[in-house]
Amino acid sequence: MSTKTIFIIVLTVLVTIILMKNTDEVIFWIFGDRYIPKLAILGTMFGLGLIVGFLLGRPRKKAIQETTSPQDFQTTNGNTEEYTNPYRSNLSDDDRQYID
Repeated sequence: MSTKTIFIIVLTVLVTIILMKNTDEVIFWIFGDRYIPKLAILGTMFGLGLIVGFLLGRPRKKAIQETTSPQDFQTTNGNTEEYTNPYRSNLSDDDRQYID
């Protein structure tokens, strides 16, 4: 078993023990006094914490960098190479001469 799996099992057992020990009712103010089991409050807060932690902890998407590969070049008329990248079509003739 990996360390991550053991950590998840231990955390689940601890959360279960804590929730089962707190079953009494408490007065909870939600626009008026309500009697709610402590189990429901703790379970809801734990679930919200898991959701927020998952959303904040996931990796962000990175922009894909475009690289040139040998297939991007096409040989025409002997020695001249024409770049077939679609971004090259936006260049003027002067810009293409400067790059070449």
